[in-house]
Amino acid sequence: MTDGRLRIIVVDDHTVMRAGVVALLASEPTLDIVGEAGDGCEAVELVGRLRPDVALLDLRMPVMDGVAATERIVASGAATRVLVLTTYDTDADIEHAIEAGAIGYLLKDTTRDQLVDAIHAAARGETVLAPRVAEKLVARMRRPAPVTLTARETDVLNAVADGLSNADIGRRLVIAEATVKTHLLRIFAKLDVSDRTHAVVVALDRGLISRPGP
Repeated sequence: MTDGRLRIIVVDDHTVMRAGVVALLASEPTLDIVGEAGDGCEAVELVGRLRPDVALLDLRMPVMDGVAATERIVASGAATRVLVLTTYDTDADIEHAIEAGAIGYLLKDTTRDQLVDAIHAAARGETVLAPRVAEKLVARMRRPAPVTLTARETDVLNAVADGLSNADIGRRLVIAEATVKTHLLRIFAKLDVSDRTHAVVVALDRGLISRPGP
């Protein structure tokens, strides 16, 4: 921080876009733009040399993308906070950036005041997310975790779908009937169901087993 102003760098491979962000923030008395870069590799070099308080990074850039650059900056031990500023808001982009260590994720439709506030918040170590990004993260957290069945559980459930009894399943798979029951109990628990019919319906709906042939 210089004279109470936050030192920031702006990193974006699109020259016009980068110039626009710089122009947007240049008149802000609390900020000091100390450097610009056009790719992630340059961003890492700038952070190492200039030690800015905040690095505004785009995601998709040549040579080294924003995620890789964020990982490098965080791994270097620099006090610089990485704030992503991008047009991309897919679940994968958001997840990768946050996992890499970005403290915030903003979209390029962010207003000047919102961006300035976000930079100050990031410098204080606060997480900053665009509303649309926050909604996506919450929705992702609420999404049920994917269920996986073992190969043997899949065999058992396919046999159930074929209409076989526990005894018939045991004969088909050459296992004890008691073992079939154990597999079924585990399947019921994983699929959160209480009977064979619902287990088959849920498994078919999730693509865990194939529909029985004619």
